Amino acid sequence: MTTYDRPTGPDSPERAPDGDDWRLFRGDGERRPVAFPEAPPWRRFDRPESPTGAKVPHPRPYLIGPDEADVVNAALHLRRPLLVTGQPGTGKSSLAHAVAHELGLGRVLHWPVNSRSTLQEALYQYDAVGRLREATLPRDADGTEPDIGQYIQLGPLGNALVHRERPRVLLIDELDKGDVDLPNDLLTVFEEGEFVIPELARLPKNHAPVHVQTDHPDKPAPVERGHVRCAEFPVVIITSNGEREFPPAFLRRCIRLDLPEPDERRLRDIVAAHLGDSALDQVDDLLETFLERRAAGELATDQLLNAVFLRKGGITLDAGPLLQAVLHRLGGAV
Repeated sequence: MTTYDRPTGPDSPERAPDGDDWRLFRGDGERRPVAFPEAPPWRRFDRPESPTGAKVPHPRPYLIGPDEADVVNAALHLRRPLLVTGQPGTGKSSLAHAVAHELGLGRVLHWPVNSRSTLQEALYQYDAVGRLREATLPRDADGTEPDIGQYIQLGPLGNALVHRERPRVLLIDELDKGDVDLPNDLLTVFEEGEFVIPELARLPKNHAPVHVQTDHPDKPAPVERGHVRCAEFPVVIITSNGEREFPPAFLRRCIRLDLPEPDERRLRDIVAAHLGDSALDQVDDLLETFLERRAAGELATDQLLNAVFLRKGGITLDAGPLLQAVLHRLGGAV
């Protein structure tokens, strides 16, 4: 695998192109070292480490209307899950990171749901095979067996329910893609704020609390008699693309927020927040084109940000194939 270092000296190979000469790849079969330009702010992955050693995502600007913010606050006060719906690109998933950032609640716990997702995997996983393998290995002189807690790893929902003074933020992403029974499976956990690990509940009554593995490798959580119960209900944000309806019993336990598509004024604010006020000088025609195409079909706000970022970098965007590729429809056949 060939890698290229970023050239720095005055006699270095080709620098990042300016103006119309922006093409890193030219399709001519000729090999040439290039200096990669700076990535968009939302596509940078050099995450700093927190004092705990966990990778912390860069805080990203997030703008929401006062009416929508009031719904979020209602869910926080009522300690109810927030069910967020809306078109792709309206910021459903980003809302969880914005809440965690503004309230200082640490890294977001993320459960991306698919058709194979189960409540069990979201709560915990037990490595029975690993424990059996360790049990058959020769012991040290004291004959001590590894603690069972080493083989129990809490999932995102399990981590959210660990007893702590301040709640964690849990993002359950695209719940509508999961099994039809999954929302009903969540009801008891949401109502009780607890769950049981049967492998630990079967231990003798006088057994000491077992420390199970959490999302922080150096901070296992003590579990007594197999019961994990929260002190503060976590901030649960559930996203849905509206691919199917949820049962009434589930909806009754949620606060629902439908994020509208941002209007022209909000789009300008979003561009300025991500790319600076100077980007607004080059956004008028792109914004007009974006709004026209969004009215005819699905487009996401980050597609407009992509277009403005390219324009700001000196790349010509007109009504040609490049703009068509950046502002492509998200729905329907390709």
